[in-house]
Amino acid sequence: MRGGLKLGFLASHGGSSMKAILDAIADGWLRASAAVVVSNNADAPALAYAGALGAPTYHLSETRLGGAATADRAIAETLAARGAELVVLSGYLRKVGPLTLARYRGRILNIHPGPLPRYGGPGMYGRHVHEAVIAAGERMSGITIHIVDGEYDHGPVIARREVALVPGDTAASLAARIQALEPPFFVETLCRIAAGELTLEGLEGER
Repeated sequence: MRGGLKLGFLASHGGSSMKAILDAIADGWLRASAAVVVSNNADAPALAYAGALGAPTYHLSETRLGGAATADRAIAETLAARGAELVVLSGYLRKVGPLTLARYRGRILNIHPGPLPRYGGPGMYGRHVHEAVIAAGERMSGITIHIVDGEYDHGPVIARREVALVPGDTAASLAARIQALEPPFFVETLCRIAAGELTLEGLEGER
């Protein structure tokens, strides 16, 4: 990744982390470029935002392309054709397909709004994570950035940030604090990767 990270993005809706990352690139904080932005949703604000900044954008969905396998192949080929070296999931609400996982093994990153592995897996997204954390009586929640593999929220963790619960917290209030912290934390982590302070090599087989 010499000369800066070449990032591909998968986003389903607003892509708040993607927006922060693109802004950091534009402002010179992050040594990287946006190779491509892909969404399964033609109306995703993420596509409009990225397009306005000059990033190549694509709508690639199972519905449009006739099935999960075809969409997976198109996504893998599009990321590769546009030169993406590292793939960032930003609110991507589809499971990454096997062809994309194989081509980008160890190089797909996701951010999760809770501690992993305890508060991850199927059904553990958004408010469900926060409700589970509060119901368990935890004092701390957190943000987790991990490598994506074939299971939900299962791949090796590369960065964590703790977020304290406060008296009277609800799923909504906890979500608001975590959502505000996620984009800058993703930018910070990518800056560490770009600077060589954090490496992804050799992590694929770890947990």
